Amino acid sequence: MSFEGFPVAALDFYDDLEMDNTKSFWEANKAVHAESVAAPMKALATLVEPEFGSMKVFRPYRDVRFAKDKTPYKTHQGAFVGVAPATGWYVELSARGVRTGAGFYDADAARLAAFRDAIVDDRTGQQLRRILAKIERAGFEVSGDQLKTAPRGYDKEHHRIGLLRHKQLFAGRLIGFEPVIHTASVGDVIRDDWRTLKPLVDWLARLDPA
Repeated sequence: MSFEGFPVAALDFYDDLEMDNTKSFWEANKAVHAESVAAPMKALATLVEPEFGSMKVFRPYRDVRFAKDKTPYKTHQGAFVGVAPATGWYVELSARGVRTGAGFYDADAARLAAFRDAIVDDRTGQQLRRILAKIERAGFEVSGDQLKTAPRGYDKEHHRIGLLRHKQLFAGRLIGFEPVIHTASVGDVIRDDWRTLKPLVDWLARLDPA
């Protein structure tokens, strides 16, 4: 199956799922999910693989074991191309349309220390600042969970303290409901976005935990 974009039925499916996140709704609409969400995502995975690598399409089920919210299904479909631990490119489909992004979403203590050491280093820290500035000028939002204050062992007055507080760092943008998402051309849009974000992914992938 070639990638032809995401049909309107996919957005309608998530609109309805947000209103009725139950097993009975899921069972009644399982075929819609398979045809309008899962199949296009698998086709997109085939499209991006030659340039970016294998794309993992996430399961639609929520892990509710320790969650207060016990609704069983995710109200979006995400997919990820990883190039380092929890680091790579992301695409998401939901009732709000299509979102693209890249960065790192989780880090153990050693990798987080390597991230912060690279920020403190003048050469790599300035390089990251330039990469993020260029990404923001291209229309992407830089975000990620942050500490409220300086991480232990770092000066709270450091001139890159805003970056040092990050526990995650990623950039993304919402393509939304643009008509292009319903056509094969959205595959080009996604790949172009990922190319714009490649310098950030490359910078993060080079982190070397001690």
